[in-house]
Amino acid sequence: MKKLLLGLTLVVGVSGVAQAAGDAAAGEQKAAVCAACHGAQGVSMVPNWPNLAGQHASYLSKQIMDIRDGRRSVPEMVGIVDNLSDQDIRDISAFYASQSGNLGQADPALAERGRNLYRAGDLAKGIPACTACHLPNGQGNSPAAFPVVSGQHATYAVNQLKAFRDGARSNDPNSMMRLIAEKMTDAEMEAVASYMLGLHGTNR
Repeated sequence: MKKLLLGLTLVVGVSGVAQAAGDAAAGEQKAAVCAACHGAQGVSMVPNWPNLAGQHASYLSKQIMDIRDGRRSVPEMVGIVDNLSDQDIRDISAFYASQSGNLGQADPALAERGRNLYRAGDLAKGIPACTACHLPNGQGNSPAAFPVVSGQHATYAVNQLKAFRDGARSNDPNSMMRLIAEKMTDAEMEAVASYMLGLHGTNR
């Protein structure tokens, strides 16, 4: 736990460095190819693919650059982002950040367990509350590039948690998500992902 908290402190400090701004208007044109999977306004119709609408530009830029530069493996993105410049990526990220986030609905059968994990974690297992990085309303932390999780597809969120747990995804600063996900069961991941889907950017 001490290692995780130290990692959080370091990431917040390092990630706070200002980045060049993107142009949302230019990004709308550049994002045309993205619409097939992520929707015209960044809300995907397929739960395996992430909603991008309302996501922090800082987080999106990091993820797209990581995919382009081989630090994060996403086979579906091969060839799509290879030739994007840093400015292209910032513009696309700015466009999606300017869109309204998705409004999802949590599974009532999972909501209570998911809420407890999200808001309080599990001290006995060493799982911190998700609110520490993603805030009570699921809006994340833009300067630290911690993503918005409110309204994210539960299927996508579970897939990413499993990828962190299994080591298939390793672009999390200081292994923060890997250290958390390795302590979670599939059922816990499904519950917290369902709760995040229904957060709607509120503090419920």
